[in-house]
Amino acid sequence: MNVQIEESWKQHLAPEFDKPYFVKLTDFVRSEYAQGTVYPPGRLIFNAFNLCPFDRVKVVIIGQDPYHGPGQAHGLCFSVNDGVAFPPSLVNIFKEIESDLGKPMPASGNLTRWARQGVLLLNATLTVRARQAGSHQRHGWEEFTDAAIRTLAEEREHLVFILWGAYAQRKGAFIDRTRHLVLTSAHPSPLSAYNGFFGNHHFSLANDYLTAHGETPIEW
Repeated sequence: MNVQIEESWKQHLAPEFDKPYFVKLTDFVRSEYAQGTVYPPGRLIFNAFNLCPFDRVKVVIIGQDPYHGPGQAHGLCFSVNDGVAFPPSLVNIFKEIESDLGKPMPASGNLTRWARQGVLLLNATLTVRARQAGSHQRHGWEEFTDAAIRTLAEEREHLVFILWGAYAQRKGAFIDRTRHLVLTSAHPSPLSAYNGFFGNHHFSLANDYLTAHGETPIEW
C-alpha cells in the first residue's frame, strides 16, 4: 500500500500498512473524504510524522481527536493554523508555559515550531468528520497510533512522553518508565485544568530531562 508518510516512519511502521485493520481503515477514510468534509485536509493526515522524523523525536504529546471546526486542524494535536482563534485547551497550555517558563502567550496557535524541534504532536485518531467529534474513533486509527508509540518506546531511549488526561494515560500505560520520562497530569481542558494541569511544570521538567541526557531543550 502506498502510504504518503515521511520515509523513516514509513520504514518503522511498514508492518502496519498491510494488516487487515489498516486496509479497512484506508477504505473508510477514503470514503469519508469522498462523501463530505473531513479534517484535517487529506495531505495533512500524517503531518505530525512528516514534520518530526522518527530519529528526531524528543518529546511525544498525545491528544485524542483532531479539531472538527473549519480551518482548525492541520494534523498536529492541540495546534491550530495561523490566524485561527485558540481553542480553550490550547489557551491553558500557553498559560502553563507562561507560568512555568515565563514565556508570554504567542501570537499564533500553530505548533509547527514545536514539531520541527522534535515534538511529536500525535492525536490517537488522525481524522474526524466536520462538526462531529469522535466520528472516526474505533475505525483503526487507535491501533495505528499505538504502533507508532510502541515503536518509539521500544526502539528509542530517553524520550519524554506527555500524557494529559485519562485517555492519553491509558494509551501510554505500557511505556517503560525506567527508559523514558513519562509525565502525567489532568487534561488542559477547562473542565479539568484546575484539577492538576496548572502547575504541572511539564515543560520545564521535559527540558530538564532532555538537557540531562545531552539533548537540546525545546523552545516552548
